[in-house]
Order: sequence, then C-alpha cells, then structure tokens
Amino acid sequence: MKKFKFKIKNVKLAFVILIVLAIILLLIYYHFVFAKAFARNNYANQMVEIAEENESPIFSVQRILLYNSANAVDNSENQSLSDMSISQYTDISIYLDNSQTVSDLTDENTVKELYIDNISMTSKSENGTKILNYKNPLNFGKYQDITSPENGRIDFNIVNTNEENENHNYDEPTFYTDCSNPISLGYLNKELLTNYSVSSDSSTISFNGKVLQEAGVNLDDINYTLNFTIHIVNNLNQKFAYNMKLDVDLNGIYDGYTYRSKNTSGTEYQFFKELN
Repeated sequence: MKKFKFKIKNVKLAFVILIVLAIILLLIYYHFVFAKAFARNNYANQMVEIAEENESPIFSVQRILLYNSANAVDNSENQSLSDMSISQYTDISIYLDNSQTVSDLTDENTVKELYIDNISMTSKSENGTKILNYKNPLNFGKYQDITSPENGRIDFNIVNTNEENENHNYDEPTFYTDCSNPISLGYLNKELLTNYSVSSDSSTISFNGKVLQEAGVNLDDINYTLNFTIHIVNNLNQKFAYNMKLDVDLNGIYDGYTYRSKNTSGTEYQFFKELN
C-alpha cells in the first residue's frame, strides 16, 4: 500500500487559515450558545430587580367612582322635540393612595408630573363618537360636552401649594401633588342616536338616563370597556405607570342614573415602578 504524504508549502498561510477558522467557530459558539445564555441571565436579573423595586408600592388606586347618565339635545326649530340627539356620559373619579409605604409627604410619594395616554374605548355599537378627557370635578354628575384630548394624551397641571390651589382654574386638568384630590375624567358617547323625534302621543322627554329607554337604546349595545394608562413622575424623577381597565355596565341607567363606588385592594391596583 502506498503512503500519501502531505507537504504544506506555506506554513504561515496555513496557520493564518487555522486562526481564522478558530475565530469563526468561536463567533458561532458565542452567537448560538453564550449570547443566548447571557440574554436569559440578563433578563432574569432584570425581572428580579423589577420585582424588588415593586415590593413596596409607592402609589396605588384606592377607590373608583362612576356616575352614569344620559342627555338629549333638541336641534329642532321652535324646540319641537322633532330632531333630538342623544348622548350617554360617565363621570369618573379615581382616588390614589400614596401612604402605604411612606406615611409622611416626601419627594418619593408626591407627584411632579401626571398624564394619561393609551386611551381606547370599545362597545358592541359603533354609533356615536366615544371620547375620554378631563372633566371639571365641580361638574361631576352634570352633563358637559367634552372634546378628545390633543394627541390622545391628557396632561395634568400639578398644584403644589395652597396659594396655587386658590388661584387655579379647574376647567383645566388639575391634580394635587399630595394626591389629596381624585383624577377627574369624563367619558362621552356623543350623539349615539340622532334625529330622534318624540312620539306624537308624548310632549315631554327625559334629560337623563331614562331617555335611553324612551328612545329604545339597547344597553347591551352601549356597555363599554375603557382602557388607558396613568403615568406618574414623582419629585425624585422616578416613573410609575398603571394600566386601567374599566368594564362599564349601564344596567339601571333607565331609572335616570347609576352611581357606583368601588374600593380597590391588592397588587393588581398598584402602580408599576419603571426602571431608569
């Protein structure tokens, strides 16, 4: 049997090729093995850090108040009730608790900035124009026309002193730095029914939730789900967020209005502290 002998003519070139192949193998190993393991460990460490940061909540939702009613606007000439537009509205008050972890007022549990975004509203019926925006708390329980917030975001002015409180215009979004007032919002399903005419055997119409029954509006069609995110920045510039979901059942509104209060507790109502 003949023996074959390989002779490397250029030892330096072969050495360079081996080095390049070794580097390529290392890169492949790093990409498919080491990088994934590092990413998993890094993700796990971040989750641990987030959990530790949120063990003691600074802000949480304490209570939610909902007032549901409706209103009719007469667009006909001579107020003849022959051309009515009907709207359903909900006034919302959200109270925050900033004393679970820190009992005194500090930079940690006082508010420097507050805003709401990621607003969405869904119901079975596509009728009407659905709007969520700030509402003056002095008009809670009263019908008020509102418009959609600019760029889909509600920015609150923060009141820091008693002097600012005395001079402040509450027609603008307002929240106290010490969380002593609620976040005041208004939901409006505007003109969910238009060109409604009062029947010939009736000369009156209700200007509250009863009008929905008089006009034959099915409550199952206009029950709605409201989603939005509340963002807080405290006076340490730490950021917090809470994703609010409200399933609003209008059952009982045919009697004129409904008023519901919900006390909240548990981790699902805590604001999530974001990592810087």
